[in-house]
Amino acid sequence: MTMGNVIKKYRKNKGMTQEEMASRLGVTAPAVNKWERGNTLPDVALLAPIARLLGITTDELLSFKDELTDEEINQYLSKIQKELEGKGFYDVFLSVKEMIEKYPNCEKLIWQVAVILDANRMAIKLPNKDNYDNVIFGWYERCLLSEDERIRNQAADSLFHAFVRKKDYEKASHYLDYFSMENPERKRKEALVNSKTGKRTEAYRAYEELIYCGYQHIQMVLNDLRILYMEDDNHEMAKKLVEVSSSAASTFEMGKYNEVCFGLDVAAWERDVVWTAQLMQEILDSVGTIGDFTKSELYQHMTIKSVDSNFLVGLKQELLKSLRDETFNYMQGNEDWEKLKSVL
Repeated sequence: MTMGNVIKKYRKNKGMTQEEMASRLGVTAPAVNKWERGNTLPDVALLAPIARLLGITTDELLSFKDELTDEEINQYLSKIQKELEGKGFYDVFLSVKEMIEKYPNCEKLIWQVAVILDANRMAIKLPNKDNYDNVIFGWYERCLLSEDERIRNQAADSLFHAFVRKKDYEKASHYLDYFSMENPERKRKEALVNSKTGKRTEAYRAYEELIYCGYQHIQMVLNDLRILYMEDDNHEMAKKLVEVSSSAASTFEMGKYNEVCFGLDVAAWERDVVWTAQLMQEILDSVGTIGDFTKSELYQHMTIKSVDSNFLVGLKQELLKSLRDETFNYMQGNEDWEKLKSVL
């Protein structure tokens, strides 16, 4: 809270006009006005007289911080939650407004109290709950100007869902601009709006694309994590992640090939002859299923090209050639492996 805001608050509490305060301090009314607007600060010699006149300490007069610590914010939020359980919503709302007036630049506080009050008025089915829209939405709007991307996104998310609840989908769509085009949350929200505005096919397609892209991202993360465990010589977790990857491929209906292809690097790392031969056989046998996900009902609204037959032939040839790689030297002499090599 700036010194100007402190002066203004306590002057009003005393019921004084700017002219009356100026007269008692021996300054002009424009001077007081400039203090309260933050254009200038009082002379040091006036600090003690101002504090006495306002009935506060000089420490209170000088305590003009714009931010609260995370601990202070969390303590205040806990206090608000308890007060909402024991007091009327309106009383708590007024108390929060006063707190925000004291810390008008504390964006984290503003966003979080807005969320709490917004959720609470919906949960208790508050009469005339829409009367609070202008103030609560105004707090969210202030947070949209934050330099902190996280706070901007959270405020935009709150406003988006608020207008979806009101079935004002045009207004809700306005807040999508606060999410980057690469953010999957933007696409999910667009799909929600489409589903509510008669664009059902577009909504289905967007949701399916999110499922497909989400699956790809999950597999990349699982692969990276598997490599990390292999680097740390953790065989148990490396094998577990192979199982998870295979299960994910099955759950998302990606086809047999994608269910069996994940363990080969771990089998080679462990130099597990039986497992390696079994996996390679399964991989070669299922090459033709690599594009089976295009037949899944999970992706029926997506436009996906079928896998070219020449690609499948080439992939199988590359797999057969890999049988002679140095990586698989430990497989030399294995009967099943030698049978696979003879196909080439």
